[in-house]
Amino acid sequence: MHMTLPRVVAPELLDNLPAQDPVAQRSRRDLQRVHRAMGTRATLLRALRALPMRRAQATPLPPLSVLELGAGDGRLMLGIARSLHGECPAVAMTLLDRQPLLTPATVSEYAASGWAVTARIGDVFDWASAANADRLTQQAAPRWDLIVANLFLHHFKSAELASLLAAVAASSDHFVACEPRRAWLAWAGSHLIGALGVNAVTRQDAVVSVHAGFRDHELRSLWPASAPGWTLAEYPAGLFSHCFVASRAPTVTAGAL
Repeated sequence: MHMTLPRVVAPELLDNLPAQDPVAQRSRRDLQRVHRAMGTRATLLRALRALPMRRAQATPLPPLSVLELGAGDGRLMLGIARSLHGECPAVAMTLLDRQPLLTPATVSEYAASGWAVTARIGDVFDWASAANADRLTQQAAPRWDLIVANLFLHHFKSAELASLLAAVAASSDHFVACEPRRAWLAWAGSHLIGALGVNAVTRQDAVVSVHAGFRDHELRSLWPASAPGWTLAEYPAGLFSHCFVASRAPTVTAGAL
């Protein structure tokens, strides 16, 4: 059953804490437990493996270029890299976030799975503004084989999301997002998240994130209508998650990621 309340976006406590604040560091570790409870990695893996992207081959190919928006410390996608090790070609991964959270140890762990990872520090809307400006002026811009967002889009109101998704459509061939589902079960679960042993910041942010989450075709409705040639899918995933997948029609399909 859907929640009848409208979508409400409110600030989350973690977003306003300094990177080195011990409470913030604890909350980021808590998020790994939250992802396990939500089944985020399994949801992402299913979506990524279904994408029409090339698999690993004997002949070396250029690395797949992947961008994660609001990547945090990069630990979630590290789990994806480990799970896909040997299935996909080399990956050049860029983690975009406002705070410098990527550690040398995490970079080394990515490298062990064949992914070269770099951090890009900045605001996602600065990135989106540049991508949209390149689109409007028909200038060549950096393109990504894949852009991903994990528990990130729900931070923004519809107008901001429309601008961000326009930039994604202009800059990539595939996009996958895994977000909180705005439904009664997820709402109830967010109030019980303390059972996972998480701190007060994580407990409060969990409830806020569900109220800001998605249902039905809310993300699809914000995808730019002026971007032709895309296949869009939006669906509930697991007990608590909402998934959105966009793929540009390929000229040659060489197998899934």
